[in-house]
Amino acid sequence: MVVALLQSTQGQVNPDPRMPPKPYPAAPRLADGTPNLGPVEPNKGYWHLKQVQDYKQVLMHPKEIPYQPWAKAMAMQRRAELSKYDPQGYCMPPSGPRLMTTPFPMEILQMSEQKRIVMIYEGGTHIWRIVYMDGRKHPEPDVMNPTWLGHSVGRWEGDTLVVDVVGFNEGSWIDMVGDPHTDRLHLVERFTRKDLYTLRYEATIDDPGAYTEPWTIGFDIVWDDRGEIQEYICQENSPWMRKLFAEWERTRR
Repeated sequence: MVVALLQSTQGQVNPDPRMPPKPYPAAPRLADGTPNLGPVEPNKGYWHLKQVQDYKQVLMHPKEIPYQPWAKAMAMQRRAELSKYDPQGYCMPPSGPRLMTTPFPMEILQMSEQKRIVMIYEGGTHIWRIVYMDGRKHPEPDVMNPTWLGHSVGRWEGDTLVVDVVGFNEGSWIDMVGDPHTDRLHLVERFTRKDLYTLRYEATIDDPGAYTEPWTIGFDIVWDDRGEIQEYICQENSPWMRKLFAEWERTRR
């Protein structure tokens, strides 16, 4: 019932693309042999993100989310409130793995000469992130400026892009139902294009401020070879905010 109410409140639907029959073609590569995580035709295609509201649904290990007592209490309270105070519902940015579970298209742009990768998200306040591929380290903690998306550095392990992220502020929720994090969050993401139409995403959440041990989620994302990212303005299109404003109006009567 909670899931149904949350879906009704946010009103977000991202229909599945029509997929060709299997087996799918092999994963494409760039001219230098690096796996191509983006389009194979100019200006065509995107990764079709699907909504995952509760990361228990995609938990790989351990078997349960290893909450510290305060974090579990907060998560259960947010669930009981049906995520009414979810920052993303108020058009604040998602961060960490929630970028990959907000049901809007995204693209991965590999800029080999600039030694960076840019990820563009249609939803999540139409945001982007930069992954530095030039071998740099994270800034020292005493000079790190905590941000919504953190500081991302990447490297290739075989055909898998591994992205290491630190420097988060505490403004976001890890998932829609309200699992919290602190500014000690250290995220390790793994992106593997298994074939032309399948991207494997895994994320290990290591936050000693909120959890007793690291935990990992994982799922597959499909490629829509006919899609194009569109303009999306959260403040104009948020049924979540409209519902809250309607409730506020009713309390004034």
